[in-house]
Amino acid sequence: MTKRNVLAAPPLAPARAWWGLALLVAPMLALSTDLTALFFAIPTLVADLDASATESLWIVHAYGFLIAGFLITMGRVSDRVGARRLLLCGAAAFAALSVVAAFAATPIALIITRALLGIAGATLMPSLFSLLRAMFRDDDQRRLAIALMFSAFTIGGAIGPLLGGALLEAFWWGAIFLVNVPPMLVLVALGTFLLPERREPTPSRINMVSVALSVAGMLAVVYGLQEIAAGAEAVSAQLPPWVSVLLIVAGLVMLALFIQRQRRLADPLFDLALLKNRRLAASLLTLLVTGIGTVGLFFLFTQHLQWVGGFAPLVAGLLTLPYIATDILGAVAAPALARRWRPSRVVVGGLLVVALGAGLTALAVADGAIVPLLLALAVIGLGHGAALALVSDAIISSAPEERVGSAAAAQEVGGELGSALGIAAGGTVGIIVFRASLDRLLPPETPAGTADALRSSVHEAFAAAMDAVPILEAVRAATANGLLVYALIAAVLAGAAAAIFALAFAGRPTASAEG
Repeated sequence: MTKRNVLAAPPLAPARAWWGLALLVAPMLALSTDLTALFFAIPTLVADLDASATESLWIVHAYGFLIAGFLITMGRVSDRVGARRLLLCGAAAFAALSVVAAFAATPIALIITRALLGIAGATLMPSLFSLLRAMFRDDDQRRLAIALMFSAFTIGGAIGPLLGGALLEAFWWGAIFLVNVPPMLVLVALGTFLLPERREPTPSRINMVSVALSVAGMLAVVYGLQEIAAGAEAVSAQLPPWVSVLLIVAGLVMLALFIQRQRRLADPLFDLALLKNRRLAASLLTLLVTGIGTVGLFFLFTQHLQWVGGFAPLVAGLLTLPYIATDILGAVAAPALARRWRPSRVVVGGLLVVALGAGLTALAVADGAIVPLLLALAVIGLGHGAALALVSDAIISSAPEERVGSAAAAQEVGGELGSALGIAAGGTVGIIVFRASLDRLLPPETPAGTADALRSSVHEAFAAAMDAVPILEAVRAATANGLLVYALIAAVLAGAAAAIFALAFAGRPTASAEG
């Protein structure tokens, strides 16, 4: 290393930054646990509040919808008013709204509160990643910090259902919301002392027409995609398929108008110049494509454990822990691997490991044994954790410092869309393969009316086939075929993501993207 490089090296983070990082774990855990902890509480909550089927669905989903809808807006607000200020305001609102949700007396009140919690939650992620860029200038330290944040999010999502179940055993359903209050209050109390501030030197006005277009467009697309996935299972869809498609198209039109408007504005809500950076754009595309493959596969895997494996929901949840553990291991190991090899090579290698794991998943499903299937998913988790932690770092480090909040918001939007598209694609492919497989797997003597009923959905097929062993075996095999086919699709998508990233990062490494 030359004297010039030594002088140019960014300073290492002080101890205060690491204490600040520990403090930032609080909103990450709260966001992820709040997404999943409600699952076990829904039956109790619905009975207590006398909620209808539609109301119970909105209680679950209003939170995620509003997070997705407001991410772009909050990313810009973070850059404008200051990442720390927005984070602390959002955390205070999140704590207050959690108390309101815990004591909600009607389903409508809880739905509205959950929606407001989603808006508050949307303030946290862009601000959090923006602060990590300011706190950790050294590439290795920043990558480790991002990996730890990813791990915290994964852990929170994993313990959410378990935490929800434990709280319901000892308290009423409102305790699931109250558990988020203490960490948020600690963040608000200590954030001013441990976290730096970063904002534009000359903040400008937020364009409200752009806000309306971005929020409405994202809500329409995400809601429509979820309805398509629910409709594929014929379990919880509230809209006919054609209405869901129309909603997605309308959302895309609004997002197109949003993009066109950003090109004309002197100070846009989202700076499209960010996407002219091919490495940042490729990182966002990699995040999206990988999400479609892995989330869709994981969605079908959890169904496979219950429908085909016959495991109870809690046991099925525990069987996902190998994937979660290796995902965390991969994320934590990524910074060390990036010191030994170029980060882009680690990302590409991780994505190829995901492709390998998806291929092994297909083989394990064909074999029918549960242990090889769990090991194959663990392989996917290892590659996914290592790749995505560094993809996130590439997004954050490639953006100009005054637009880090917007880049972080774009990252979260990519993740949300990847998840929504993955669940929709997984559900759609699963039901198409399921129905096609039933045509050849059902016993020849199966009555035509019964066969038609079995094809309606996986859920109804298992309910109808419980007393007929030959039909039940055919239904299980058809369901497994859906996972097998999507595993092969996921392998192709992971390979495509690896190619996208490799092409974008080919050539001489840069300080911002490769360290």
